[in-house]
Amino acid sequence: MTSDDFRDLYERLRRQAVREAAGATGDDRCGALRHLTPERVAAAAAEVRMGRSVSLAAPIDTEPGPDDPEPAVHRMTGPSPGAIDSDALRFATDRFAMNVHGDADSHLDALCHVIFDRELYGGVPASTVTAEGARSLSVDLVENGIVGRGVLLDIPRLRGVRWLEPGDQVTPDDLASAEAAQGVRVGPGDLLFVRVGHRLRRTELGPWNAADARVGLHPTAVEFLAEREVAVLGGDGNNDTAPSAVPDVAFPVHVLAIHALGIHLMDYLRFEDLVPVCARAGRWSFLCVVAPLRLTGGTGSPVNPIAVL
Repeated sequence: MTSDDFRDLYERLRRQAVREAAGATGDDRCGALRHLTPERVAAAAAEVRMGRSVSLAAPIDTEPGPDDPEPAVHRMTGPSPGAIDSDALRFATDRFAMNVHGDADSHLDALCHVIFDRELYGGVPASTVTAEGARSLSVDLVENGIVGRGVLLDIPRLRGVRWLEPGDQVTPDDLASAEAAQGVRVGPGDLLFVRVGHRLRRTELGPWNAADARVGLHPTAVEFLAEREVAVLGGDGNNDTAPSAVPDVAFPVHVLAIHALGIHLMDYLRFEDLVPVCARAGRWSFLCVVAPLRLTGGTGSPVNPIAVL
């Protein structure tokens, strides 16, 4: 995609988002979550038929690797050595620290995460992101969680392979064809999850530098999200391909989805537990519950989305 074609797509999607926001009621900072109405949340509860819950998050890495040079840190802070030999009451305690936006751990991107043309989503000045945190569009917007109908589109299943190779791209035709093959249709307010097999490849072949080579959506696939009025996008990779399809924009899908449309993204999820459950049930939609941390001013959060079938 040329830089001019990307810019045209960006401006078109941004104008669409502005029109939709102007006609919406409530908080105009919520972005595409405006599509996730109370009626659609209530309807999503009907997706629960088996009473089965499945995590969509990967285990958090604490060991460095080529895709995670600064892994999460988990340290035990208690009990002190020898304390457990006492009959007195003691507590096991620990401490956790994490670089939220990395290439390994499952996380949610807030709408303040992407700065483009010196602005955030909705024309909010980039200067609202300070050393103390983001004063606007932070993860606080979803402090009550995101609950709705989740839909999983399995692109390797569609193509008859175990995973897509780094550098490949998911097109709008792939998304539409996966819908048809799986007998499901993405609709307004849905939480769309796109599997590319990144996690399975990493498990079987070992981690690699995903910053330089990974599978993602082609920028034109974001038009599919806009047309279907998707509320949230989640992937088992970064959602963006590397190398980028756009010469001078490293993360075009992040720019189009977050910055132009106001879609919250979830990166580096894990679908290997969900796929067999959906396949056995013969359906690829489910109730999904996403509960980020209540982190004031945060640009994102570790996340453990739960699918309930």
